[in-house]
Amino acid sequence: MLGASDFLRKKKARIEVVKVPGAFELPHRAMKMAASGRYRAVVAVGCILAGDTPHHRYLSQATMSGLTLAGVLSGVPVTCGVVTAQSWKLAMERSRAKGVNRGREAAQAAWEMANHG
Repeated sequence: MLGASDFLRKKKARIEVVKVPGAFELPHRAMKMAASGRYRAVVAVGCILAGDTPHHRYLSQATMSGLTLAGVLSGVPVTCGVVTAQSWKLAMERSRAKGVNRGREAAQAAWEMANHG
């Protein structure tokens, strides 16, 4: 989340951080926010870690599909900064302050879509 919020603050964007219980709830909240007319874009940030069962695959697919649907149905850019990883270590590698940061990438995409898309 820090990568996304840091990027948007540097752009002087107004941001609102809204927490949800888990990744599965992200599409619902994203859709409500996008449909409210109060936001020019919604950036969803989270993490799904693999466990001993294939459950994370189903959760990831549902989350990504739901976020896509929220953007398409609302007409507001909804971008995905949800990291899916096999371990906490790999998730952290995709969330570095410098280098790869999926949250920052999602915020950049939202900024581009909201201002130039």
